[in-house]
Parts: sequence; C-alpha cells; structure tokens
Amino acid sequence: MTTARWLTRNRSDAEDVVQEALIRAFRSIHKLDGSNGRSWLLAIVRNTAYTWLQKNRTAPLVLVDDLSDEQRGEAERGGDLIDRSDSSPEAQLIRRLDEARLELAIRSLSPQFREALVLRDIQGLDYREISEVTGVPIGTVMSRLARARQRLVQLIKSEQA
Repeated sequence: MTTARWLTRNRSDAEDVVQEALIRAFRSIHKLDGSNGRSWLLAIVRNTAYTWLQKNRTAPLVLVDDLSDEQRGEAERGGDLIDRSDSSPEAQLIRRLDEARLELAIRSLSPQFREALVLRDIQGLDYREISEVTGVPIGTVMSRLARARQRLVQLIKSEQA
C-alpha cells in the first residue's frame, strides 16, 4: 500500500491500485518461480500504478541534468539530522513539522525519483531488488537515488531560505 500511495499521491487511488495489483498477482501466481516474492509483488504494484496513472492522469515531463561526482557524494552522505532522544513537546512538534516538510518534498519529486527513494528508504529494498521491481539497471537505480536525494536537499534548503 505504501508504494502505491507514494506513486499515486492519493490514498483512495492507492487502494484501487493495490486491489487491482492483488488481482493481477493472484492471476499470475504461477509465474512466481521461487524468486523474491516481495520484489515480484512490488513490481506488480508499480506496474499497476503506472497503468492506472496513464489512464487517469497525465504525467508531467521532468528534465534533469546529471549530477557531478561531488553533488552525488553530498547527496549520499545525507543522514538523520533530527535528535530523536529529546521527547519534549516542543521537540515532538518540530519533528512532526520536519516530517511533514519532508513528505511534501518527496511528493514533489518526479515519479521515477520518488519511486526509487520510496523503494529504498521507506520499503528498505536493496539496489538489486529495486532494479528487479523497476526493470532498470542497478546503475540507473543508484543514479536515481542520488538525484532524488539531491533534489530533496535542494527543495528543503530553498524552503528554509
């Protein structure tokens, strides 16, 4: 459900996508040949979501320049900057606001970048599994992740300015 929600950007639409994906998975369960079941199912959810989006929405065109090695390294070094040990009401409020900002920033990413980021950082898939789900080479997965993280950094920095 999480992947569908991030791809469609709407809970109700995601429920429709997941329902359709489960029907497709059930119909093609015989094709699951002992490979990673999670990747197989996420690939079906992903493909169903994109099919649904094509039928029901127009996709925006986003052009992205390649990142330099320095920019890629900076994006990859990003980490958790929130101190979760402080549980005061003020810290909790700040944390919730930061999480809301981050969610908005993720939602504004192009579908390819949002998908890679969600599959890696939220679903916890490794590069190989993301490659299987999306049908792109591992190098492309790595590049999309780096670009997605770079975009998030830019979006959050521009919001704070």
